[in-house]
Amino acid sequence: MSRLIAVVAAAIAALATAPGASADRYAAGAPGAGDPFFPLAGNGGYEVGHYALTLDYQQPANRLAGHAAIYARTTQSLSRFDLDLRDFLKVSRVTVDGRPAGFAQQQGQELVIAPKRPLSRREPFVVTVVYVGRPQPIVDADGSVEGWIPTDDGAFVVGEPQGAPGWFPVNDTLLDKATYDVTVTVGAGSTVMGNGILASRREARGRTTWRWIEPTPMASYLVTATNGTFLTRFRPGQYDAVDPQTRVAPDDPPDPALAWERLSAEAEIVGFFSGLYGRYPFESFGGIVDWAPDVGYALESQTKPNYDRVPRASDVVHELSHQWWGDAVTIARWPDVWLNEGFATFSEWIYDERHGGESAQQRFDEVYATDPSTDAGQGLWSPAPAALPGPEALFSAPIYARGAMTPQALRGKVGDATFFAILRAWYRDNRDRNVTTADFIALTQRLSGRDLRSFFAVWLYQEGRPASW
Repeated sequence: MSRLIAVVAAAIAALATAPGASADRYAAGAPGAGDPFFPLAGNGGYEVGHYALTLDYQQPANRLAGHAAIYARTTQSLSRFDLDLRDFLKVSRVTVDGRPAGFAQQQGQELVIAPKRPLSRREPFVVTVVYVGRPQPIVDADGSVEGWIPTDDGAFVVGEPQGAPGWFPVNDTLLDKATYDVTVTVGAGSTVMGNGILASRREARGRTTWRWIEPTPMASYLVTATNGTFLTRFRPGQYDAVDPQTRVAPDDPPDPALAWERLSAEAEIVGFFSGLYGRYPFESFGGIVDWAPDVGYALESQTKPNYDRVPRASDVVHELSHQWWGDAVTIARWPDVWLNEGFATFSEWIYDERHGGESAQQRFDEVYATDPSTDAGQGLWSPAPAALPGPEALFSAPIYARGAMTPQALRGKVGDATFFAILRAWYRDNRDRNVTTADFIALTQRLSGRDLRSFFAVWLYQEGRPASW
């Protein structure tokens, strides 16, 4: 910490003596990006355009060594700035534009950096960070885990909502999408699955280096580098991997054949949603089926969802629909996560409806019939999807069930033609952007020509089962 203070003091002193300079012209970037649920997530004062990550993972020892090059531009004049990096990863060197910079790791996840010379507003810069450590899962308020999660043969790597700083330095905010170039070296025989396109794979001295490039901007929680022993099927634009030990439940025998059967529907699912919502937003697609039973969920990592076990057919539909709802159209704040999970659950319903199964309205009616006085009903009808009390409720039942019922109720209110026009416009107008619940309500009212404020108040903001709408 003394090193950081000395560097900052020297920078301010230099400014004070420079012709026309003012000591208060430069300021520290904020240590957080303002999310209501994760106040230290993200940082202020700059925007990242690209991450180039070079990692070496020693699986038996769970040792991760990294070199991160982060290409950014300031949004204010900066005397210092933060990156997010968990403190179980120890930093040994930081440079800004090739010159050594002062740094300190604080508050569990803040890497505070003081460049040798302050940065002016709108100035491009490159920060490099060298670090090493033993990754640990990040535990959320609801008890779930994410980050770089060690497995028997590698690591299950997922980031929602705050796992990315568990393996690389990052501006961990929904509001700062960037492109990625991720290179990971692992033991021979291990596979690394990353986002986007496989750029290269090479072997040397008993180790294998995999390089993945994601050229479409991506929110940091969607970055993956899941690794381990996998069977793979790679073809142009599609990359799939299945752990030969994967199964449905711990007491079941391994069943990789069932995993391949479930993934075989991917191309048709992508084609279906492309026709319904708009063109698929990315350059590739696929899936990663690992055996990581302690994780307990799947995640829509951009272009390649991660499944912790053999997925259900509906899980594959759900996670691939997230490529539209969550990955391409990204929420601006975590309390609006129903826009991701509700739309993905509705996507399951409409997929079944259009493939000879139950209609979305039948699914709606079945859920609506849940008695509010029962334990299941109390967990379903409260809290309201857009009025969450805190991060412990981010992935509670109402986010999924009431979140899906809301668009289906809207469909019944405005009719199919208007409803699907709303969804297509929502995707078309907001692809690669950040959105809020208020944005969706405004679009819906504009395209329907109706005042829907009371409708959304009932479905999104009021606790309890809606009685009328």
